[in-house]
Amino acid sequence: MPPSSAAAPPPSPSARFPDAAPTVGRDAPRGGAAQAPSRRPGAPAQTPTETTARLRPIPAAPEAETAGGTDVPAPRAAVPPSGPAAPRTPDPALSWSTPHDPRPLISFGEPEGYDGLARPRPLGGRPRPQAVAAAVCLVLGVGLLTGAVTGSWLAGDSGDDGARSAYTEAGDLWHSVPVDQLFPPTLLGKGAGPGGADRTWTRVAVAPDGDCAGAFDRLLAKALDPVGCSRLLRATYTDATQSHVTTVGLLFTKADAAAMTALADRFEKQGLGRREDLMPLPYAAKDTVAAGFGAPQRASWTVSVLTDAPVVVYAVSGWADGRTVDEPEPAEEAIESGAASAPAQAGLGHEAKGLADRVERALRKNIGTPTEHPS
Repeated sequence: MPPSSAAAPPPSPSARFPDAAPTVGRDAPRGGAAQAPSRRPGAPAQTPTETTARLRPIPAAPEAETAGGTDVPAPRAAVPPSGPAAPRTPDPALSWSTPHDPRPLISFGEPEGYDGLARPRPLGGRPRPQAVAAAVCLVLGVGLLTGAVTGSWLAGDSGDDGARSAYTEAGDLWHSVPVDQLFPPTLLGKGAGPGGADRTWTRVAVAPDGDCAGAFDRLLAKALDPVGCSRLLRATYTDATQSHVTTVGLLFTKADAAAMTALADRFEKQGLGRREDLMPLPYAAKDTVAAGFGAPQRASWTVSVLTDAPVVVYAVSGWADGRTVDEPEPAEEAIESGAASAPAQAGLGHEAKGLADRVERALRKNIGTPTEHPS
């Protein structure tokens, strides 16, 4: 090939690699002129024994000599490089060694619990199922109770059906219960006599049932008028010696419980049961030991107004021989210890009180109420 078409020669060695080893910090190559490296004034000179190049501190320009003649190098102020090729100053916030490095902020999440289906939920975020159920039951209970009370009020029902039916039943006993259950033929009064002696009474007569016309003195009839008279039942008893006679009466009224309570309070507060002009009248049956038992023979008496039944129970006692009594005494006073009146000494107060209590007990047995007065 012609020389013009030959390949281009390779580049000189200096274009790729240096032609000679660096001479910085080393002696000049053999066979050549030694070239001293340039250095700053005041920099320490290199020793011949050094074989490597190392960095050495370069002191600043010498200052004025001290008084002793010794050069004291002054520290150079660091001048930050400038220009486009100047390295950037490290950001202290990104350095691991900076004393101002803020620690990472750690936040803890809200603790979780689990519901009835094992699902995670924040604690305290929802009420417990037991509390919710209790609140629902409370609301429902209050609502049901309020509805029941409201319905009872609207229906005019007091809610005391048992007491109302017993009260009504007691008012019908005069025609639904046999006379022998209301006035038993024989009554035992254990401890009913003076000093706790036992008593036995025998029924000698039963009056026909009827209204109250002529059955009471005028003042007593007026006092009983607010409760009305539905039916009057009476029976007369005598003691075992047939020395005393006692009439027991059951007045069935037309009043409700409120009216009976008002009448009982009036008798109690005004002492109507102890007034001599309010004594009940006896029932004198012909051809019996009580044939001569009239108003003048009344010696002791008691009147009890019931509040759980529309009934007034009373009893009046006297001597069977027909003797009159000038100073009758209420049974409550005649049975007291130390009473010295003739009715008290004869035990007529015990006769009236004891028989009235036993007849009232027989009445309550038929209406199922256990309450009774002590003998």
